[in-house]
Formats: sequence, structure tokens, C-alpha cells
Amino acid sequence: MADDDLSDFERSSFTHDGKTRTIFRKGSGPAVIVISEIPGITPNVAKFARRIPEIGCTAVMPHLFGDPGYDPVGHGRVAGIRHMLSTMAPLCISREFTMLATGKSSPVIDWLRALGGDEHKRCGGPGVGAIGMCFTGGFALAMATHPSLLAPVLSQPSTPFITPWKKQNAHNIDISPEELAVVKGRCAAEGLTVLGMRFKGDKFVPASRFDFLREQLGDAFVAIELEDDAANPNAVMKNPHSVVTEHLIDEPGQPTRAALDEVLDLFRRRLLTA
Repeated sequence: MADDDLSDFERSSFTHDGKTRTIFRKGSGPAVIVISEIPGITPNVAKFARRIPEIGCTAVMPHLFGDPGYDPVGHGRVAGIRHMLSTMAPLCISREFTMLATGKSSPVIDWLRALGGDEHKRCGGPGVGAIGMCFTGGFALAMATHPSLLAPVLSQPSTPFITPWKKQNAHNIDISPEELAVVKGRCAAEGLTVLGMRFKGDKFVPASRFDFLREQLGDAFVAIELEDDAANPNAVMKNPHSVVTEHLIDEPGQPTRAALDEVLDLFRRRLLTA
């Protein structure tokens, strides 16, 4: 796969609280915020975003980090690793992103919530959807404190990262207790559904993280947990991880394709049904 010039996306910007970021938008209808995984808006992330207009919604991709459209695989292993490290380094020192702390939401969530509210006004419909992936997987959960977010999807939510001195992070996710209480209230009062996806052998997303979400959200948390052999064997990253991007087998009957279809169906049900 080569670099993606993203030329079929409309480029604009959004500013909140003094922070301006580029936005890539495609389609019409209610908005779905697509929050990319590390190292950024890769061709595979953009390919997922292009599915959103096909169901009658607007794909909205904020550029949070990395080089939009850059294919870390197509440039070779060494260049890909170098690019990954160059993306990670600023995130590690940025005050906008929380990687290791439990019981805390990343400050960038405030900006994303404001973006969701603005896109709701712009695109119409009953509300917006959002999907976070890997490093940003839990962002969609924290965004669900905003009443406009009706369809949060957590794809392989990997933070807070688990380390030998932070093993308790496995039974947690990157959201503050106060914001989690708001989401729980919405689940009980509004029937909000939170969809989560992971491969069973993914060490970045242990089973105990999904156990935590079940404990907190009850039946409102719908988990898709895939066998490792369902992952695309041709993916450069050999350890199964990215359900709807890197490790997707885009063929009918494949478990990862079924997971993708369930994500799109959630957006249809919550955003397109009166």
C-alpha cells in the first residue's frame, strides 16, 4: 500500500480553547468522528473512514498526530519504525495525552467533545458517532459524556499502557471516575450502547480491561472478542491487534469483517433511524 494523498477528503480546520487542528471530512449525513491509531491517519485508517459515507454518514477525521496519509509499511521496515518513534516521542511529553495514569481522561478529550458538538450542528441528525483505535481507543468512551455522542466504539483500547510497575492498568481504561459516572448514567437513562473490540490474545488490550467495562457498564457494554487466528496473516504487525484496519480480512464470512459490519450497523441504528 502506498501513501494516501487523501485528496477525496475535504480539508478544513476546527479551533477550540485556542487549539486549531486540521480536519478531513467526507460524505454527508450525521457525523462519525474517526480518531486514528498510532502512527496517525494511515491509508488503512482512511480506508475505514471511507466506509462511513457509504452508509449515509459523514466521516470526520481530526489530525491529532503523525503525518496524514503516510504509509509506515510502504516505506520499508526501518523507515516505518523511525516514523513510529518520531510520532510517539511528542505524545510521550505532550500534556494533551495521558498514557499511563489510571482514573484520568486525556485533556485532548475536551477538544474532541467540542468537535463532536460542532459536527452535530453542521451535519444534523440525532447526534454523532465516534470510534477510537488503539492509543485513542478509550477516547470515544470519554467523549460520551457529551449528549451529542450516541454511538461510541472502542477498537482495541490500549491505554493506560500496562507496564511491570503499572499492572493495575490492565483492569482500567483512560477515563476519570467523574466522566465514567456520567457515561453510566447515560447508559441507564438513555439506553446508550458502548461497543468494544479486541483480539483475545492482544497483550495491549487484556481481557481484564473488558471485564472492567462490563463491571462498570453492565449490558450497555457490547464486547466483540475475536480469536487470534481471525486476524489477517499478511499484516506486517504479526501480533493480532487492529480489528478494522491493519488486521482486517475484508471478505464476507470473516470474523473481522463481521466486526466491521457490526460497527457500521451501530452507526446506522443510532444515527440514521428516526
